[in-house]
Amino acid sequence: MYELVVLCEGEDRDSMQRYAMTLRLKPEAEAEYRRLHAAVWPEVLETIHSCNIRNYSIFLHNGVLFGYLEYAGKDFGQDMQKMADDAKTQEWWAITKPMQETLETRKPGEWWVRMEEVFHVD
Repeated sequence: MYELVVLCEGEDRDSMQRYAMTLRLKPEAEAEYRRLHAAVWPEVLETIHSCNIRNYSIFLHNGVLFGYLEYAGKDFGQDMQKMADDAKTQEWWAITKPMQETLETRKPGEWWVRMEEVFHVD
């Protein structure tokens, strides 16, 4: 399988950081969650991009959500705070967060539980 990666001007593929995370989706929320993510609000997509997130995907299997993203910025914490401060993103999260159940293994302050990368090949 080959991966097509589109980089924005000034981005360096070697500086990308990969993040994977997981949580549960409430069974009764699956249809609405899928509907929302089939048409994510443009303002939310713009914020994701402005926070240096690329190649962002969410997968679903048996009620478990798996998120993957590549980060092209210099300060992940700062960019995640920028995203959290965005009014439209807050509105989106107010709708989607009640559909989710975090894992008991999460760290303080985490919603999605960050996963450890154990293998990667380009």
